[in-house]
Amino acid sequence: MAIEDQENTIREIKPKNRRIMGAGGPEEEDNRQPPWLKPLLQEKFFGHCKFHVDSHKSECNMYCLDCINGPLCSLCVAHHKGHHTIQIRRSSYHDVIRVNEIQKHIDITGIQTYVINSAKVIFLNERPQPRPGKGVTNTCKVCYRSLVDDSFCFCSLGCKITGSSRGYEKGRKNLVMESDDSSSSIGIGKNIQSFSPSTPPLTASSHCRIAKRRKGIPHRSPMG
Repeated sequence: MAIEDQENTIREIKPKNRRIMGAGGPEEEDNRQPPWLKPLLQEKFFGHCKFHVDSHKSECNMYCLDCINGPLCSLCVAHHKGHHTIQIRRSSYHDVIRVNEIQKHIDITGIQTYVINSAKVIFLNERPQPRPGKGVTNTCKVCYRSLVDDSFCFCSLGCKITGSSRGYEKGRKNLVMESDDSSSSIGIGKNIQSFSPSTPPLTASSHCRIAKRRKGIPHRSPMG
């Protein structure tokens, strides 16, 4: 029975189940995503293992895609022999994973890749920036972070999952439509105001009335 359960678990991460974009509702999209994907993105790595506190290898930077039971240290992962495990790394205080590890299990097309320590990596979650850099022509569709190449659409795995969901696309289209309607209403308001009568120009007669009366020539008082 245990062998059958393990086979069923491994079967879930075969190539036919690697799609992350669903054509149906949220439940169908979740079914088309690997079951380990969302838990992986929500985990906090690089803490110390509570089972191997005294070991210098107690840093939890491993993850088992079959068991989905949280971050593992190098000693814990020894008990997951034969399972699909990945290693999480750090770059600028953000979690990354090597491309050659993650692309075996999920499609990462469209995600910005970076070279760190001579290896290509992708970031797990979004990294919003206050403002795009000067001259930037391409940004992440979700968090609007600058991208170095127009061939990429997302800055991280998490952004691709969010941006590829039907609910996100629908919400984004509605937001654009509301923005367009708001702009149209402002334009109509301006046009209505343009029909109101403007202040008439000053005529010669009105100018004479407004102009101050010129004083006469001053006279000295008679000498006493």
